[in-house]
This record gives sequence, structure tokens and C-alpha cells, in this order.
Amino acid sequence: MSYVFRDAIVISALLAAALYFRSWFFWPFYWVAQGTMFWALFVLGHDCGHGSFSDNPILNNVMGHILHSTILVPYHGWRISHRTHHQNHGNVEKDESWVPMSEDLYNSLSSRTKFLRFKIPFPLFAYPVYLWHRSPGKTGSHFNPYSNLFAPQERKHIMTSTTCWMAMVVFLVYLSSVIGPSMTFKLYGVPYLIFVAWLDVVTYLHHHGYEQKLPWYRGKEWSYLRGGLTTIDRDYGIFNGIHHDIGTHVIHHLFPQIPHYHLVEAVNKSSETGDRKILPGAEEIRADSVSLNRESSVEHETRSLREQQRRDSILSDGSQPVFASQIRMSHFI
Repeated sequence: MSYVFRDAIVISALLAAALYFRSWFFWPFYWVAQGTMFWALFVLGHDCGHGSFSDNPILNNVMGHILHSTILVPYHGWRISHRTHHQNHGNVEKDESWVPMSEDLYNSLSSRTKFLRFKIPFPLFAYPVYLWHRSPGKTGSHFNPYSNLFAPQERKHIMTSTTCWMAMVVFLVYLSSVIGPSMTFKLYGVPYLIFVAWLDVVTYLHHHGYEQKLPWYRGKEWSYLRGGLTTIDRDYGIFNGIHHDIGTHVIHHLFPQIPHYHLVEAVNKSSETGDRKILPGAEEIRADSVSLNRESSVEHETRSLREQQRRDSILSDGSQPVFASQIRMSHFI
């Protein structure tokens, strides 16, 4: 809760400063700073969605709704789809986050969709569209309790989150009637767009590589461990503490129950060198994944079977979570 209070104080101070100065000299600073703080709120709500904010589920859900609704995110709707992402990360058929398209799907898209999906700066603002329509090739809405994203028993949760989201929209409409649409846009609208850009850029960077391409799997090639290790830690410099160390993403995918304020500690504990850039073994499993694509189908199947057998022998106990430092990925190949 101390992090919630910290962020709320900073957001309030920025808002007060913007109302005091009201100058074009100050607005750009305010927009970037406030948008970054909106992103920080999202990360705290993200902890609530994982149940890592508190051991109390009620507190998780109450704070999750407050934190996410204030930045126009449907808490339960996003929480459930994000859970799907974590359960299937790296699976090209089932993942939710920036999944590569097949050639057939790409060719089936309209010119308008291709333009908005792949031409900068439009992908930087894809998140609101994703909430309403999901990604191309997928159906459903995070606001609709009858969407195929959700099980029947989850519909009441979606109705609650959608109601909270609508309450925030009503508040913004009322605020516009009091201080004017232009001032509302400057105080809230532009920071919201900055927050969306942060979200889209960060989620993309955590799941896609440049110097080294990350593999995606389908069918029996995929496993939870492989998927979790095909993520990337990113160093955001001075922003690391501001947005709650969200850059420590590999350990987060392996153990999403770790709260944000223990992520760096967990990375250091699980790494022999204390290097935050990557967990031990991730390079080996990524290199192995790339080499698999170059093998014949027979060699591929033989290698996959041997890898699975060795993994099963290492993880056969299953009674305790196994940290990355305890598993040498080179033993799998």
C-alpha cells in the first residue's frame, strides 16, 4: 500500500502543478510525467491481478478495481486475459500478447487493419482497441461478460469491472462539463495516451528481441518453462523504480506470484552472477530453440523427446518450485 500512496501523492502533486502553472512551457513535462505515473498505477494493478499485491483476495480485487478503473482498464477482464497470456506465453496458437501472425492471416487482413497494426505510431496506441476487439484473428471483448474470453462463472466479475469502468467514463464526462473538454483532455486525455504508449512499448519489448530473435512454439514444442524463458528483461534506467521494476520480466513469467518489490531480489538470488539482464540458462534454451528450427523433422522429434525425458527427470519431484539457477538448460540438450 505504501507504493499506492507514493504514486497517488506524485499524481496529485503533478495535477496541482498543472492547474497552477497552466502554461505551454509546463504541459509537455506534465504529460510525460503523469502518463508515466498512470503506467506505474497499471503495474500495481497488475500485481493485484496476479494476487501478489496482498495475501487477501478481497484487497487484491478492491485495489485492482481502483487502480485500473482510474486509468480506464477493466480489471477482471484484463486480469483473466492476462492470466491466459501467462499460461500460454510463447505459444503462437494460444498466447495473448503481440503474437506473430501467420502469412494466411496477414493476407486476410484489410488494408486499414494492416496500416493501423504495423505503421508507426499507430501500434503505440493499440491497447484500447485490444480491450474492445482483441488482436487480429481473435474474437471477444474484455467488457462483454459473454465473450469467449471468459468462463460462465466469471461473467459476474466482468460485469463488476465493466460497471467500474463505465463509472470512470461518467466521471470524466462530468469533469468535462465542469472544466471543459479541452482542459480535461490536457489533464487526463494526453497522459492516458502516454500511458497506453508505455504499455504497448514495454509489453512488446518484453516479448520480442532484436539482436537475438526469440522463438515462438506451437503444439508439443511448447512448454511453460520454454515459454517463460523466451521473455526478455529490459533496463529502463531512471524509470525502473518509478514503474516498479516491471523490466525484470523473465523471473516474473516463471513466478508471477512474486510482488514487484521482490523481483530484483529474486533475480539476484536465482542468478549466480547477479546479472539482471538474463536468467541463467535462458540463452541456452533460446539457442536450442533456434537450432531446432534448422533440424529435420526426425531429428527434431528425437531431440524433443530426449529433452522432455531429461526435463521430467529433473523436475520429477514437483513438490517445490524449481528456480532457474537450479536448472542448467545445457543439461536438456
